Amino acid sequence: MTLEPEGNNRLLQDVLARPGNETCADCGNPEPDWTSLTLGVFVCQACSLLHRSIPHISRVKSVQDTWDASEVELMAAMGNNAAKAKYEQKVPPFYYRPTHTDCKLLREQWIRAKYERNEFEFIEKQEPYSAGYREGFLWKRGRDNGQFLSRKFILSGEGGSLFMSASIKARDPKAVMKIETLNATFQPAKIGNPCGLQITYLKDNSTRNIFVYHSDAKEMVDWFNAIRAARFHYLQVAFPGASDEELVPKLTRNFMKEGFMEKTGPKHTEGFKKRWFTMDDRRLMYFKDPLDAYARGEVFIGSKENSYTVLAGLPPSTQGYHWNHGITIVTPDRKFLFACETEAEQRDWIAAFQRVINRPMRPQEYAVEAHFKHKP
Repeated sequence: MTLEPEGNNRLLQDVLARPGNETCADCGNPEPDWTSLTLGVFVCQACSLLHRSIPHISRVKSVQDTWDASEVELMAAMGNNAAKAKYEQKVPPFYYRPTHTDCKLLREQWIRAKYERNEFEFIEKQEPYSAGYREGFLWKRGRDNGQFLSRKFILSGEGGSLFMSASIKARDPKAVMKIETLNATFQPAKIGNPCGLQITYLKDNSTRNIFVYHSDAKEMVDWFNAIRAARFHYLQVAFPGASDEELVPKLTRNFMKEGFMEKTGPKHTEGFKKRWFTMDDRRLMYFKDPLDAYARGEVFIGSKENSYTVLAGLPPSTQGYHWNHGITIVTPDRKFLFACETEAEQRDWIAAFQRVINRPMRPQEYAVEAHFKHKP
């Protein structure tokens, strides 16, 4: 007996309700309303658009469309859990699994790595980012003139560093970035390139920014995961008793919040100046321009147990600000005064500061605090 289309769609809803199918197979977004018929997975609308870019691998269809019995059978035979067991069977623990909040580049390359390149079914296909060594050329933004120039990068797990050369012929590296303090985060909007990556590291206990990109999307994501792999192996040695689950969140991190605020100096008598702020865990850095290599100053944000607090508003005697939504951060040494353009920005910044202040400090963070220099 052949079911009417409505009956087929009811059967599809039953398949959609099975465990694993209630979230997108690729980014975890709840209530997926699209499918890949050829792969047998349920995906969200955003990921369905990425599946459309690989039509030779994936043919998408909305769950709201009219379904044939044979199509429903295809979805019932696979489903998200079975697809995960097949296409994600050998994902390395350090490999970044994007969520729906990540940039398009990461999500698209994750989809291509799974279904098009089958990287997690054949370990030898993971060599570009798992070998512990990687070298190649990236376009790097010049510190002074803002132009992007080709620079050679060498990532050496054995050497414990990411090296950058000033030119092809240069023998000595211009920059040595220790894997211990290395971080990488995709910043396509800030850098103005869909493959834009911001690399940070500590130099003399101050944060240094390097902005790079590559025209090939896979190449850029391979670099990102190679950095994560190097960090993973470093942390395994540094913390031999730690589990993968404990180490993976420490590999790379996105900034807690970024944006413009106004600030004044330590005497609170100077006029407020507009600066770009980046909240990187307990480090609040401020820059004249979002793409500056070095911060103009850094503020350490400790915990409430150590007398750090954040308050809405500014002291009554404060003058010289242009934006009306103030924030005061109280530290054991002094007060830092900031002003936001909108109430929503003020609320978001206070929430970011509060999350850090509410978290007890780890032993190693006391050492950072002790060596930290509050810069005006």
